[in-house]
Amino acid sequence: MADQQISAVKDQAELEHLELPKTDVRSLIRHFGPGMVLMMTGIGTSHLVTAPTAGGRFAFALLWCLPLAYIFKYYGFEMAFRFTNATGKSIMEAYGTAWKKWPLWYVLITTIIQCAIGQAGRLVACAAVLYYFFSVFLGWGLPLWSYGLVMGIICVTIILSGSYSTVETVAKIASGMLLVSTVAVYFIKPAPMAAMAHFFIFEMPEGSWLIVAAFLGLLPTGMDVSLQASEWGKAKKVGMGKIRSQLEDMGLAKNFDPFTSKKEDLTADTIHIPPHALEYCQRWFKIGLWDFRFGHVISFFIACLFLLLAAVWMYPSSVSGRGVMGEIAQIFTQSVGPWAMVLFILGAFAATFSTAFNYFDGWPRVVGACCRNLFRSTASLSGVAREDLTDDHRRTWYSEYNIYRMTMLFSLITAVVLIVGVPRPVYLVLVASALAYFIAPVVFFLNFYYCVTVIPKEDTTFYPSLFARCFSWISMAVFTGMSTLLILVRIFDIQLN
Repeated sequence: MADQQISAVKDQAELEHLELPKTDVRSLIRHFGPGMVLMMTGIGTSHLVTAPTAGGRFAFALLWCLPLAYIFKYYGFEMAFRFTNATGKSIMEAYGTAWKKWPLWYVLITTIIQCAIGQAGRLVACAAVLYYFFSVFLGWGLPLWSYGLVMGIICVTIILSGSYSTVETVAKIASGMLLVSTVAVYFIKPAPMAAMAHFFIFEMPEGSWLIVAAFLGLLPTGMDVSLQASEWGKAKKVGMGKIRSQLEDMGLAKNFDPFTSKKEDLTADTIHIPPHALEYCQRWFKIGLWDFRFGHVISFFIACLFLLLAAVWMYPSSVSGRGVMGEIAQIFTQSVGPWAMVLFILGAFAATFSTAFNYFDGWPRVVGACCRNLFRSTASLSGVAREDLTDDHRRTWYSEYNIYRMTMLFSLITAVVLIVGVPRPVYLVLVASALAYFIAPVVFFLNFYYCVTVIPKEDTTFYPSLFARCFSWISMAVFTGMSTLLILVRIFDIQLN
């Protein structure tokens, strides 16, 4: 009893002395994490392949897809961030409280599929950049898949060695270079103002259904990445994620057991949290929202630029084949000069590499999260952070860490095999993106449902506002409707004209 009292006093003192994060512009950028990672995860294939493909094949006709995807998918992503910041737990824990844990089985199966097909689409985009530069531009005779294999091995090696922060910094700098170069090229020959009307004109030219599905599936990125972002947010160990265990020890929040607890046990009622600790959590929540919103806006901006650039400089073009990056690079060489191509290749490589890199970490992380909430043996050896690992975590095959590593290896092998069998970068990217689209409505609904049923309505900071709730319902209706429409067009050959 005395030890418990001493521990409670210690926890209370720690909560009262938490360092409040600064919220000035410089500090915000330094604190940014999961939102920026989410942006970098999506900025590769969807922006550098799908958007130019749409512009090259159909000019400005598919501009309407961009605001539709970004506006109506916004709250699906935000709800995952909101849940983690409000409870200190991953949204995956909430999924495990459903009947027979069916959401976890659904996510596990679809994620394993994504580890193969989805990662092939991301990795082939990165390989296409290198293939163009070394095989087409410099004349090397290496096949496309060899670049994918090398990049995949590099990604997995860096992740498992724990050297992610360096890659993240380099990717941010190079992605910034891509943004600056893209903006500069756009203003050399901007799209005509009349073309902007296509943001508001719904049309689906013949043969465009796969690109439309790809846009809605992978802009700003796949909705399933919200699950990865929730895991990243938890792993960051700030805000509610940092103090949740202390709140449980002090009896201010319930202990959560993935096999006996109900979803209500995930609630962290802010009424019982000391004022200083609550201010600490609220500040990190606001930082997380700005982190996500900033990445969301930048991602939308870049997607628009690439579609408009392709419509101006490439249309009409099929935008296909192994040398697809060469076709897209022509935008820069025609508008500025051959030297600009090198700048584009550098930025394109950084963007596509960061996408493949983040997915090699994100999807295996989700598979591990599913297993820790599905199987008691894995739950007893949960965690993938290097500082939390024990010898048992490393030696036992069913530990979350080893499931994470095995899934990463599976993703690498299957992705490379698919690239060998289907060496068509644009096709693989579009199929992977469309697959993400058909998963999106279910994940969106679950994220929203657990936010409104776990976070207390009285908590005005964390509980979704009336507008957020209403717009989320509208967004889910739009995505369900679009999904039905695309199925009718593709399977039943119903014409929309």
